[in-house]
Amino acid sequence: MLLSMTGFGHGSEEQHSVHVVSEIKSVNNRYLKLSIRLPDAAARYEADLEKLVRSRISRGSVQVNIRLRFHSAGGGYRIDEGVLRSYQEQLQKIAGVSSSADSLNPAGMLGLPGVIQETDLSDNDIEGVWPVLEGSLQAALEQFTEFRQREGESMQRDLGVQCDLIEQQLGEVCGRAPGVVSEYRDRLLDRVRKAVAEVDSGAVLNDSDAIREVAMFADRCDINEEITRLRSHIEQFRHLLEGKTSQGRKLEFIGQEMFREINTIGSKANDVKIAVCVVEMKAAIERIREILQNAE
Repeated sequence: MLLSMTGFGHGSEEQHSVHVVSEIKSVNNRYLKLSIRLPDAAARYEADLEKLVRSRISRGSVQVNIRLRFHSAGGGYRIDEGVLRSYQEQLQKIAGVSSSADSLNPAGMLGLPGVIQETDLSDNDIEGVWPVLEGSLQAALEQFTEFRQREGESMQRDLGVQCDLIEQQLGEVCGRAPGVVSEYRDRLLDRVRKAVAEVDSGAVLNDSDAIREVAMFADRCDINEEITRLRSHIEQFRHLLEGKTSQGRKLEFIGQEMFREINTIGSKANDVKIAVCVVEMKAAIERIREILQNAE
């Protein structure tokens, strides 16, 4: 099961006069980068929330936003009259106006630092937040996981298509490889015979020399080991792709090994038709790399 690193989830929970809304969104990242934004009233639970998120997500740049609202009078905000009055007196002194009640508009001062204060919550209120907070985040994580699974299924199908393409081209290479040496032998003998005929010196072609040259060429262009390893990598890739957990990083490593074998086949084969197959396989590997950049 492959999971996408890109996703979004939303969850809300309400009980004990508390309403909590949780949102999760993520983009791809090589490692897990987690950012949690939550109100001061829930700050003591940040470590627990992080542990909960990390238990469900292993890679990606993840942002968690939590909003909390109390329905009772125990939570909310209040105007600090002392701070507001201090601002008024200072502004009146600077402006040189009388201290009449309507000389300055208090509504215009609500955004000044310290005027709006968060109401202190009792320990019972804060302790009652956690079950609601956990339920809201769990709901968001469930939706988030479903989103990533849908994206992951599409990615998995595409990766399977690319593996099929590589196997198809590899089959072409296997069918072509045995004929490379025989064609080289025929070309070599033909060139040597023409050269001997042009010299017309009575020289005779030594079969042992031709055999030795062909044997050296066959050794240089032998790609059987690379083909065997590439097939093994493809099998391992498919096994991880169909596993129960998302293994994006391991798939990346195997993809690198597949590319290495394909590149070696291209450099050793010394054949135009095989080179065309190698180009197709490299294109498939590039597509695999592109997909896996967004896989957990």
